[in-house]
Amino acid sequence: MKIAHLGASGNVGSKIVAEALRRGHIVTAVVRNPERVAPEPGLAAVAGDVTKPEAVAPLLAGHDVVVSSTHFATVPGQALIEAVRLSGVGRLFVVGGAGSLKAPDGVEIVDTPAFPEAYKAEALAGRETLNLLREVTDFDWTYLSPSALIAPGERTGKFRLGTDDLLVGEDGQSRISQEDFAIAVLDELEQPQHSKRRFTVGY
Repeated sequence: MKIAHLGASGNVGSKIVAEALRRGHIVTAVVRNPERVAPEPGLAAVAGDVTKPEAVAPLLAGHDVVVSSTHFATVPGQALIEAVRLSGVGRLFVVGGAGSLKAPDGVEIVDTPAFPEAYKAEALAGRETLNLLREVTDFDWTYLSPSALIAPGERTGKFRLGTDDLLVGEDGQSRISQEDFAIAVLDELEQPQHSKRRFTVGY
């Protein structure tokens, strides 16, 4: 596949790029600072700002899918959607947040009293983007929420998938490594199972 990746230089984005290259896909990293992306076979880095849809759309055009791992508080969901529309690319994959997943009592995590205030603005913006995507009918989209904790770790390939409920492991923890998250992203890109839906991944 030809993948255009917005936010490819971030912690999660770089893992997704690595997994895509490992599987032989071609990646265009659309980032503010291309010099931050180390050159690799199959990877090209170009300067682009997704908050300016008309300017970034030509950089996305011609790809099979647009992957976004940008920060929601920085890149409004409407700008992302508009950029994809203008590009003519028929598919968008969004690296989501865990805040809009449901706790066992049915309350979304971001609305629970224990949710950290420091992450609230990003979580609310992520939920808003998901809600905007749920109204989109003119192109295909998928939104993948991680578990509550996503951090660098092992690439095991062993994890569970869910839909709108927070996944919690037998140890009582809700977590996924960035490496395994990237596997779930590429699995979905290669064999789509969640068209116009959100899903989640965890141990």
